[in-house]
Amino acid sequence: MSMPLPDTWKRIHRLEIKARHLVEQVLSGQYMSVFKGMGLEFDEVRPYQEGDDERQIDWNVTARTGHLHIKRFVEERELSLFLVVDVSPSVYFGSQKQLKTDLILEFCALMAFSAMRNNDRVGLLTFDQEIRTFLPPKKSRRHALHILREVMLQLSQPPEQPRSTDMAAALRYVNHVLHRRGVIFILSDFWQTGSLFPLKVLSQRHDCIGVLPQDPLDLALPQSGLVAIRDPESDQQRIFDFSSRRLRERYQSEQAAHFQTLKQSLRQMGVDQIVLPTETESLVTSLLKFYRFHHR
Repeated sequence: MSMPLPDTWKRIHRLEIKARHLVEQVLSGQYMSVFKGMGLEFDEVRPYQEGDDERQIDWNVTARTGHLHIKRFVEERELSLFLVVDVSPSVYFGSQKQLKTDLILEFCALMAFSAMRNNDRVGLLTFDQEIRTFLPPKKSRRHALHILREVMLQLSQPPEQPRSTDMAAALRYVNHVLHRRGVIFILSDFWQTGSLFPLKVLSQRHDCIGVLPQDPLDLALPQSGLVAIRDPESDQQRIFDFSSRRLRERYQSEQAAHFQTLKQSLRQMGVDQIVLPTETESLVTSLLKFYRFHHR
């Protein structure tokens, strides 16, 4: 059940004002320095001239014509930015100032309006156990607002029925439909990733960044009594005694190992990582930290 349309557009309008202010005042220059000129685009084949880079010789054309030819490339002026958003039940959570869904929505807004301001294309795919939305990369304010509306409606409230997460299938789909090299943000808590091999394949063609909304309870349990926990993806419920020191230490150890393994796996694939803590009031600090690191 989606929220009433007028309320949706009012919220989108407020989000647009906030995001455009941050983009224009703080983030635009950082975005340009990191993402512009990321690659080269084939332009033409022309006869070889003295001083040309021999590594660019096109041997197929050379063999066909009998004369040396080289491939000429030009710097890509436009960027294709793509948002892959996990809308599975596990992201509807937050114990601090914001829910994970709030962080995902704000991040999408900042990226969409950063792309719009720099005349870049931006697209969207949302998924849980199946593909929910696909919007191919385009550039316009109307398209950016359409993306925000889709993300907002998908994250307006948890699904009534349990749903699992199939990130691997979503990444395979993205790899199939996106032919132009671009920047891909995967927004997910990365709880149920399945095989990350599709991400490795995707990262060989695109610049991929994992964006993790994270809550303190993802890392450590509070010292309290009996607590009923329901798995939002399987709908199974169990009761745990959080006053047990052994339970808390085991949970903390397992969670630390999970996120450390994830971080190492992403690094080995050449995939950067941005962590968005739910205790933050603004994503700007996390984004600026990422831009500075990525630029280096």
